[in-house]
Amino acid sequence: MISAPLSAPMSAPKSKTIRTNKALIALLAVLAPLLAACGQSASQPQSAAPPPPQVTVAKPVTKMIADEDEYVGRFVAVESVEVRARVSGYLDAIHFQDGQIVKKGDLLFTIDRRPFEATLVQAQASLAQARANLAFAESDLTRAQGVAVGSVITQQTLDQRMQAKRVAQATVAAQEAAVTQANLDLEFTELRAPVSGRIGDRRVSTGNLVTGGTSGNTSLLATIESIDPIRFEFTLDEASYLRYGHLAKDGTDAPDHGLAAPIKLKLIDEPGFAHEGRMDFVDNAIDRAFGSIRARAVFANPKGTFTPGMFGRVSVAAAPAAEALLVPDAAIGSEQVGKFVLVVDAENVARPKRVTLGPVVGGLRVVTEGLAADDNVIVNGLMRARPGVKVTPQQSSIASAAAGPHAEAD
Repeated sequence: MISAPLSAPMSAPKSKTIRTNKALIALLAVLAPLLAACGQSASQPQSAAPPPPQVTVAKPVTKMIADEDEYVGRFVAVESVEVRARVSGYLDAIHFQDGQIVKKGDLLFTIDRRPFEATLVQAQASLAQARANLAFAESDLTRAQGVAVGSVITQQTLDQRMQAKRVAQATVAAQEAAVTQANLDLEFTELRAPVSGRIGDRRVSTGNLVTGGTSGNTSLLATIESIDPIRFEFTLDEASYLRYGHLAKDGTDAPDHGLAAPIKLKLIDEPGFAHEGRMDFVDNAIDRAFGSIRARAVFANPKGTFTPGMFGRVSVAAAPAAEALLVPDAAIGSEQVGKFVLVVDAENVARPKRVTLGPVVGGLRVVTEGLAADDNVIVNGLMRARPGVKVTPQQSSIASAAAGPHAEAD
């Protein structure tokens, strides 16, 4: 009876110890994977740093380039003709399609010929009558000259017959001129192309009365613009005109003032100056209002690509050709202060170089300042490289880089 109270206090500390041990075991179970992971990571070496990015490098292209100026202008036809009738009459036929190419001498329009044929016949008949009168006057004068003047015929009669011959001769001349004019009028009923070129649309339909002649109210039938060769007109500023004059050889009496510099042209939808021509005219005075002078060049146009009135851009050599360095536009980077290229030095480190750019020639950009001929320029992979960071260069050439794929993942 007395042992029961003594056993109860002894069981309480034992159960508390059991609960503490269970809590420690649970904590160890939770921490064991973390400790194992830490030990494993400490025992394994760290992963290696990524290799330097691969880039393609090439040396700039060295080429003889002439400094060039560009001007905007417009094409004009060498020959532009308005087709108008020389005689009046009703339009009988049209012998062309609107907008077609015609050659010099091609028949374009026909005016009703019948009235002019009748006029020609009448003139020929009048000429025959005049010639008959002349023959009678000549024979009459011959008879008078065969007899004695004063006894058979008076001097007055002889003078009258001589006068009759002269009048008959003048009448014949007048009738011959009338026949010539009638022939011309009949010939003018056929309107032929005075020049070769492209004809516009017809302005008058068949059956209409056409007013001809040399007055200002004649009927306009069509227009013809020559197309090959074709002219290109533009304006030069005074400074450029003087500069070209210093480069030109002696030729101040020539139509182009001796400005025989090469001239190239491109249309608004073309990337480069692919058409070559020659200067053939410079105006004789500088415009006082604008300080410019009018110039003109001639270009071959066998396929009719250029059309009068079309805009274009010409490039004129402004200085003698000199060596220049060229790189692809893809190798040029931009920042707020200007343009730059990345070059790879002897330690394969990318170094920026600020450059001054010129025009595009043959698909490559001219670099006027900031680049050396032996620099290894990054032409592919510019976005992967960073200034001052090592790269893995692969040597190539500008031509190979331009011909290769441009869709590299930079």
